[in-house]
Amino acid sequence: MSLITILCRLVADKATLRYLWELMADKNTPLINELLEQLGQHPDFETWLEKGEVPKNTIQTICNSLKIEDRFADQPGRFYTSAVTLVKEVYKSWFALQQRRQRQIKGKERWLNMLKSDIELQQESQCNLDIIRAKATEILISFVAKFTQDKNKQSKIKKGNKTKKNKKDSSNTTLFSGLFDIYEKTEDCLSRCALAYLLKNKCQVSEVDEDPEQYAKSRRKKEIEIERLRNQINSRKPKGRDLTGEKWLETLSEAVNQVPRNEDEAKSWQAILLKGNSYIPYPVDYETNTDLTWLTNDKGRIFVKFNGLNKLIDEPKFEVYCDSRQFHYFQRFCQDWQIWHDEDETYSSGLFILRSARLLWQEQKGTKEPWETHHLILQCSVETRLWTQEETELVRLEKINKAEKTIQNMEQKGNLSQTQLPRLERERTQRRKLNNPFPGRPSKPLYQGKSHILVGVSLGLDKPATVAVVDAANNKVLTYRSVKQLLGDNYNLLNRQRQQQQRLSHERHKAQKQNAPNSSGESELGQYVDRLLADAIVAIAKTYFAGSIVLPKLRDMREIIQSEVQTKAEKKIPGYKEGQQNYAKDYRISVHRWSYGRLIESIQTQAAKSGIYIESGSQPIRDSQQEQARELALFAYQQRQVKVL
Repeated sequence: MSLITILCRLVADKATLRYLWELMADKNTPLINELLEQLGQHPDFETWLEKGEVPKNTIQTICNSLKIEDRFADQPGRFYTSAVTLVKEVYKSWFALQQRRQRQIKGKERWLNMLKSDIELQQESQCNLDIIRAKATEILISFVAKFTQDKNKQSKIKKGNKTKKNKKDSSNTTLFSGLFDIYEKTEDCLSRCALAYLLKNKCQVSEVDEDPEQYAKSRRKKEIEIERLRNQINSRKPKGRDLTGEKWLETLSEAVNQVPRNEDEAKSWQAILLKGNSYIPYPVDYETNTDLTWLTNDKGRIFVKFNGLNKLIDEPKFEVYCDSRQFHYFQRFCQDWQIWHDEDETYSSGLFILRSARLLWQEQKGTKEPWETHHLILQCSVETRLWTQEETELVRLEKINKAEKTIQNMEQKGNLSQTQLPRLERERTQRRKLNNPFPGRPSKPLYQGKSHILVGVSLGLDKPATVAVVDAANNKVLTYRSVKQLLGDNYNLLNRQRQQQQRLSHERHKAQKQNAPNSSGESELGQYVDRLLADAIVAIAKTYFAGSIVLPKLRDMREIIQSEVQTKAEKKIPGYKEGQQNYAKDYRISVHRWSYGRLIESIQTQAAKSGIYIESGSQPIRDSQQEQARELALFAYQQRQVKVL
């Protein structure tokens, strides 16, 4: 699916805006805060932490018990549903962070248990350092030979035989992780000491004697990292938004009138006082597109209504104010809704271009009442594949096939429960409606690319994106494009973005040294540059009628960037490791960073709009970025051929 998010401002009379603000700020947000608080004190909390998710039924049960209280009552049903969904997602994200920290602690403790000084290794093995080094050299040569042999075996493609991927394949094992696995499985004392010697020296046999101070510093650094992660794990659970600022005032009063009992309490006070308060209520999600009613007046102005609010407010109608570039989307919302409303038993709302919406307040500066100062915003999730008649037909067939499979699976089971029977009926109704093509869509021929033409995109630190258009069938490069050629006259924006990142990084560093709050965020310039790059890459793909765009896997980017920086450092300062490390550090600061995930997402979105297939592969570490882009495209084509065999 190709989903994009558009937004508009909603304008209504003061009474309507005031009521909606009070509903979201005085009832819905406190309800979410209470749900977060009660879940954090639930007896099954540790079990949820292990699983990484809170059961939705539990949240719903707690929410149902709170709905009868006066302070949370009289809200539309969608508001309660949105609160349950939001709380579930908040805790899911928080659990994911906690589990990640636990994995990091486990890995660092694993390293710390292995890490021993040269003196300790000699005492444990009862051998001098020369013997340990000789054994380490023997192990390293043996492992590298086996590692290379396994790589060569995997690189050979046997024609006529299907190959299956093995997650534990040695070809996917790095030198460091491979030696670490051998260390944990080895029982021989000398071999374990030799492996520990290799691991702590970056898989090399060092001829220089170890500096005891440097070793102690490295060990202490790892211990501090573990302590910091443990403190983060013991950090506060999600507490919600304090719109009134009462918690901040209470903490300030305690800090002024009392002495902290310990360092942890002092740090907790400091964290609360330095944290910027949010005065905007939580948003409300409308996950069902039929919960919104779209209307137009005789002047062509667009209005929207929300199901549930009309029971609480007389004619709660909001006028849509949007950018002219997005106005056609809202016109389509009105058209789709009117077609479905007139014949709701004929057409399926599953083919609406609008998929879901979110109602929220956007903070603005001012001295008036909050509902007069802040802007009411509607975010809409749009499925761009449903814009034309041809693409809608493809989506319709996909949904029909999906509904058919669901119905067949449920009918084969038999003896359905009371909750499964209504779902089966809904699926049958959905299938019946999907059999009718949705009218009112413009016609546009589908993009037809050549499967053997691929566009490889390599990512790097100095050059965010480099493109190679490859005719894989003939092993021929049709053209290359550098980031400067892709951006053209807008290339100066790339340097401006880097200067902005450096300035903000320096400001954050100064604020951290002074324990001062710093909420200055980056502008949308980086996102704009990403969109320019994505548009240029898709345009090049269309020019050469490429069948697919090959993007590197995001998980490989850290190693790719590290290799790029290391190569530059070795070329700049050959033979001097400390100088290379200092140069690499300065180079990273000067070039700073790039949001590769955001860039990849932009390319995926633009390619989906044009009907260009996206493939992924592992970007090579060495060679130039042009060669990396070329190899990425060829590798994806070879993998495609292997799957066909």
